Amino acid sequence: LAVCLFHRPYHIVIFGASGFTGQFVVEEVARTASEGPKGNLKWAVAGRNRTKLEKVVEQAAGALSKPELKSEVDILIADVGDPDSLAAMCKQAVIVLSCVGPYRFFGEPVVKSCVENGTHCIDISGEPQFLESMQLNYHDQAAEKGVYIVGSCGFDSIPADIGVIYTRDQFKGTLTSIESFLTASAGPEGGCIHDGTWQSAIYGLADSNKLRSLRKKFGHKPLPVVGTKIKRRCVNELQQYAIPFMGSDPSVVKRTQRYLNEELNESPVQYGAYVGVGGISNIFKLVFAGLMFFFLVKFSFGRNLLMKFPEFFSFGFFSKEGPTRKQGASFRFIFLGEGYTEGSDPSEGKPNGKIRTLVKGPEAGYVATPIAMVQAALTMLNESDSLPKTGGVYTPGATFAKTTIVDRLNKHGIQFSVL
Repeated sequence: LAVCLFHRPYHIVIFGASGFTGQFVVEEVARTASEGPKGNLKWAVAGRNRTKLEKVVEQAAGALSKPELKSEVDILIADVGDPDSLAAMCKQAVIVLSCVGPYRFFGEPVVKSCVENGTHCIDISGEPQFLESMQLNYHDQAAEKGVYIVGSCGFDSIPADIGVIYTRDQFKGTLTSIESFLTASAGPEGGCIHDGTWQSAIYGLADSNKLRSLRKKFGHKPLPVVGTKIKRRCVNELQQYAIPFMGSDPSVVKRTQRYLNEELNESPVQYGAYVGVGGISNIFKLVFAGLMFFFLVKFSFGRNLLMKFPEFFSFGFFSKEGPTRKQGASFRFIFLGEGYTEGSDPSEGKPNGKIRTLVKGPEAGYVATPIAMVQAALTMLNESDSLPKTGGVYTPGATFAKTTIVDRLNKHGIQFSVL
């Protein structure tokens, strides 16, 4: 990492900077530039359309009262359909922040170009099929080149993945299992999520069979189970009903635990993810919406309907416009862990210790995600000695387990604490 730091013009290039999430990432990079190497982060924005990119930089300059950004931030033109333009971009960066979702359509050319040109890559994908196929297809090449490709560095899945590691590190003994309960509260104006996330869910569910066959190709042995085996269930926990969480967190956490077990010989933690849905009436709403979603997603006409009318089919949860800046929403993950206290033998009897931790933060998609992504990049730049010994395609937990990322996130409003 140190070698290329001094020979490339930019520490960070934000690719897809004019997209819905990209514009918020631009602001966050501008806001935290003093945390770069030697207090000075060199960065640029990249994408297909110069006019749109100029507008995004102008917006950030206005929002942060930093008019100098307009003259200081360079603009690179690159397109996922043009490999030469991607290569030219990658050669100029230490890290590319890839903000071009849905990643199943636009993500791979960026990863490929980063690996070929010795550039690290961080993305915010919540699509297990994309994340795992990148690991299958590029891990060995990335390891040879000393390149770190780190997916899911947004709300999917830094709070969950780093939250599990934080909980394990705070537990005195051997932690064996964790269940997390996510609750999100809308601000005074209500809350909604941009439909890019909705599209990823549609394609993910439509392709769930492909994900199963992809996983067989890894030929993984089952992870050892320490302590009581946890089961998925519907629970009434924390004064509300919770159902199993359908997002990418469980698959990301499992990949991290496999890495920690197989590469670092650490005891793996079982993980169950739940999302709080409130009272019983919300469960009926969700079941109805879920059945409709499962039915429609099987047919191309159904997928088109879901794409066209996200607000209708999600009871207003997703929208084409995405959230406004004023919505003031927030999220809370409560982690309930159990394990064997120091001095107890994990091979004998039931776990005898418990721990509760909390990870909380601002609106998940467009405030917390840029914070998490940018802190991942700054951690990579500033703490290269604490990253895995070889390059590869990794999860956030595998990449940052030995770094100070928790302290960095705490300072920026994604807060970790023991309850």
